[in-house]
Amino acid sequence: MTENDRLRTAVIIGSTREGRFGPVPAHWIASLAREHGDMDIDLIDLAEAALPETLVDERPETVTALGRRLEAADAFIVVTPVYNRGYPASLKTAVDWYFDEWSRKPVGFVSYGGMGGGLQAVEQLRTVFNEVHAHTVRSAVAISDFWKRFDDGRPTDRGTEGAAKEMLDDLTWWARALKRARAEHSPAA
Repeated sequence: MTENDRLRTAVIIGSTREGRFGPVPAHWIASLAREHGDMDIDLIDLAEAALPETLVDERPETVTALGRRLEAADAFIVVTPVYNRGYPASLKTAVDWYFDEWSRKPVGFVSYGGMGGGLQAVEQLRTVFNEVHAHTVRSAVAISDFWKRFDDGRPTDRGTEGAAKEMLDDLTWWARALKRARAEHSPAA
């Protein structure tokens, strides 16, 4: 496999709250993605990105810097909690600042929280990413009772690992297909 064949995958920690759990599953899925064999990982923490909430015409440097990282990615893995049956405002801000950077690229999800493992947030994010022309993969990792299901940075049950492998397989397939399609057919301006 050549360096050009490797997939640049951005793992995005969607929560910026103090005391958040997001870095734990983000580091875990980043590690699994590296082991998957053909992914170079860029771990993006929205708490460190410091994006302004107000969208303005002239992009601040923090927005430009994150935009370069998103543009370089072939695929995304969004790690999100569910907050009040939705996703964090910090994640919506990150989506809203960009369009082309997300466009025609696949997005996989690792969600956590609540009885449904954060799937309410994922289902809402699917419609949001659709608007920026990203493709969300069907498989997702949902972790309920996350404080009980992780030990030493890894899930304690095999089901979570299996769901992650399925999501990574789907994400890889879509990332390769869309990367090839983007190279062959530039979207109309």
